[in-house]
Amino acid sequence: MSRPGARTLGILCLCLALLGAGVYATVRWARGWEGSVTLLANWSGTEREQFEEHVIEPFEEKYRIDVVYQGSSALSQVLAADIAAGNPPDVAVLPGPGELLAYAVDGRLHPLDGLFDAGDYDRFWAPEVTVPGEGAHTYWLPVKTGLKSMVWYAGPAPTADSAGPPARWCAGLESGATSGWPGTDWVEDILLQQAGPRVYEDWANGRLPWTDDAVRRAWTTWADLVGAGDADRVEQVLTTAFDADCAAGRLEHQGSFRAGHWRKEGGDYVHFSEVVPAAGADAGAWEVSGDLAAVLNPTPEAEQLIRYLADPDTALPEYTANRAAAPDTEQDATERQIGTILREPGRTRCWDASDAMPRTTRDAFHQAVLRHFADPTHLDTRLKELDHLRKPQNLPVCGTG
Repeated sequence: MSRPGARTLGILCLCLALLGAGVYATVRWARGWEGSVTLLANWSGTEREQFEEHVIEPFEEKYRIDVVYQGSSALSQVLAADIAAGNPPDVAVLPGPGELLAYAVDGRLHPLDGLFDAGDYDRFWAPEVTVPGEGAHTYWLPVKTGLKSMVWYAGPAPTADSAGPPARWCAGLESGATSGWPGTDWVEDILLQQAGPRVYEDWANGRLPWTDDAVRRAWTTWADLVGAGDADRVEQVLTTAFDADCAAGRLEHQGSFRAGHWRKEGGDYVHFSEVVPAAGADAGAWEVSGDLAAVLNPTPEAEQLIRYLADPDTALPEYTANRAAAPDTEQDATERQIGTILREPGRTRCWDASDAMPRTTRDAFHQAVLRHFADPTHLDTRLKELDHLRKPQNLPVCGTG
C-alpha cells in the first residue's frame, strides 16, 4: 500500500509533466512550423551544439521545418530497434557505408537521386550502389568527414626509426559501447600503408581472408608498435579514453578531430606512412571517415533536409567533402590543409575499413583488437573467428577524385 504523501507527490509530478508538455507544444505551434523531420545521429555535447547552431537552426528558419533531433551513442542499436518497431527516423546519419549498404539491400533506404549533384563528391563518398531488383542508386550523402592516417607530435618530426618504442605512443582504446575502434584504425592504416589500396579494398569488402599474410603482418606490426601483452601497458591502454590528452614528447595515431589539442601543444602531424615499419611501394593513401545521411522515410521534409545538407553554402561541421563548397575563411592553416586533402582530386583516399564492413564484422573487429592487445599470443584464433564472419560485398572503398 502506498503512503498518502507519496501518492500526492506522484500526482503533482504528473501535473507538472503535463503542464510542461503543454507549454512545449504551445511554443512549437506558435513558431508556425510547416512540417517536421526526425533526425537520428550520434552527435552529442559540443558536437551536437555546433550542428544545431550552424545547420539545424538555419534550416528551420529558412524552411519552417521543425527538426526533431535524437542523439544516441548506441546509434546502431537504436536504429535497429526503431526499424523493428516500425518507427524509423525520417533521416539517419551513420558513420560509414557498411551498415547503410545492408539497409539499402533490405529495402530500408530510399534513393537520393535528383536531390543533389553526386558529381560534387568523389565517387566513394556518394557512390551509386546496385541493389538487386532496384538497379543502381545513390543512397547516402556525406555530411561530415574526417582525415586519418595522421601521426600527431610536438617537437622533432618522428620517423620509422624514432617512433619504435611503445612508450612513445599515446594510446587509449576505451570508448564506451564502441571500445576498441582506435585499435582497428591502427590495423587498417598499417595494412593500407604496407600492402596498398587494392589489397586494402579487397579486405574491407570481404574478398581477402583475414588469415592472409598481409593482414596478419598488420596485426603483428601494431602489437609490436604499441606494446601489446605488456601487463602494465595493457591495463593503462584498455582503461584510457581514446581522446585523453597526451603527455609532452608522445606520439598519437588519431584523426583530424585531434587537431585542436595538438595546436595548443604547438604540434603538427606527419603521414602515417613515414612512421609505420615496412611501408610498401603504394604507401601514402589517406584513410578517411565520414558521417553519412540516409533517408528511411521519404517525406518532402526529409528530402528538403538532404538538399540543404548537400548545398555547398551550408555551413557543415568541421570538414565537408563537397568540392563545390567555398573555403572556410575561419579555419587555420592546418584545418585548411586537412580540408584540401579530403576534397582535392588526385589524392588516394580510402574509407575506414571497419566502417565499410557489415555491422557484425565491425563489432567483432572492435572486440578482437581489445583481446589481441591484452594477449597477442592467440592471433590465429582471433583471425579465424573474424574470417567466419566475412561476407563479400562490392563497395567503392578507395577513390582518387
